[in-house]
Amino acid sequence: MSNTQPSVPTGAAPAVGGAMAPEPAAVTKQVKQATQGVHRMRRHLRAIRMMLNALLILALLYTATIVRELLIPLVLAAFIGLALNPIVAAGARHRIPRWLGACVLMISLIAGIGSGVGMLTQPAVGWFHNAPSVIRSFGTKLEHLTRPLEAANRATQTLVNNGHPVRAQPAQNQTDVAISVWDVLSNAPKVLAAVLTVMLLVFFFLIYGDLLLRRLVEIAPNFGYKRHAVSIVRGIQTEVSRYILTTVVINVILGMTTAGMLYLLHMPDPLLWGTVATLANFIPYVGAIFTTTILLLVGLMHFEAVAQAVLPALCFAAITAVEGNLITPMILGRRMRISPIAILVWLLVWGWLWGVPGALLAVPMLTSAKLIAERVRGWEWFARMVQR
Repeated sequence: MSNTQPSVPTGAAPAVGGAMAPEPAAVTKQVKQATQGVHRMRRHLRAIRMMLNALLILALLYTATIVRELLIPLVLAAFIGLALNPIVAAGARHRIPRWLGACVLMISLIAGIGSGVGMLTQPAVGWFHNAPSVIRSFGTKLEHLTRPLEAANRATQTLVNNGHPVRAQPAQNQTDVAISVWDVLSNAPKVLAAVLTVMLLVFFFLIYGDLLLRRLVEIAPNFGYKRHAVSIVRGIQTEVSRYILTTVVINVILGMTTAGMLYLLHMPDPLLWGTVATLANFIPYVGAIFTTTILLLVGLMHFEAVAQAVLPALCFAAITAVEGNLITPMILGRRMRISPIAILVWLLVWGWLWGVPGALLAVPMLTSAKLIAERVRGWEWFARMVQR
């Protein structure tokens, strides 16, 4: 017998345990297929998660629309409570009970708002009452500007119609603008109830706010989570309070400056328009445009000379330009600056959902959400997207 060994085919792996082992190329191919399957599965899961997140956002927006009458007082009271909490906390550090500090603060706030409303009610009602006659007189003032435009329009139409003159259309009867005081009085109980609800919520937030936060921290499972939660809550509370209080102070100073400027320019009711500027400035860009337009219309109604009528609006535009581009960024810092695109989108969304209250609360909500997202793991992308 010969001692020759059976030949093994070239490229075949040696047998292990009586079975033929797979080739290295086949193993690599199987691993690659398994890896591709895992990547496809991850992409599918990521797409499903994004779709579920989009559905969750739509559901939350729909819920916010349905329960807006409940959420608007809660959100407004929460922001006012955050703004006033440092004052009450400072009194508590000097051994003043929180309930006593909250009572004194709320009484002072109600007295200040009540006196301001009492001072502004008469001029506001006067403007509403005189609006139809003022609008008619404003139309007659603009006739010398509209007549050349109408003549140019008729000349253009004559040329288009091959030289045939165009007959002037008879002026249609315009219905006078009727502003009923009864509509305002009929909504007064609802407004008073909303104001009382917000005041009570602010009062209880100032007294029991810290206790509520401690109860929320106690829910954390262990000491590490509790400490992390305390640092996040305290940091968010401090920064949001600082932002809201600083914004309120800046807007009040802007309103006072506007009122003083209008008084020097002999505009009627400067305190009323200064208050309008203060409230409207909570809506960036849109509020400044709205106040400038109002001042332009009031100036054109009140003054005869065009230069004197346009001057208040131009002065206010210069003041808001300095405030928005220099003073506010310098005081609040870079971390508080928000992208203009994010502000406009946020204003559009919340103005559509909640109307005027949503537009007023949109930017404080966006800034608070940005500050929270910076400290919560996994949401840094939101803060990076909305930051300027």
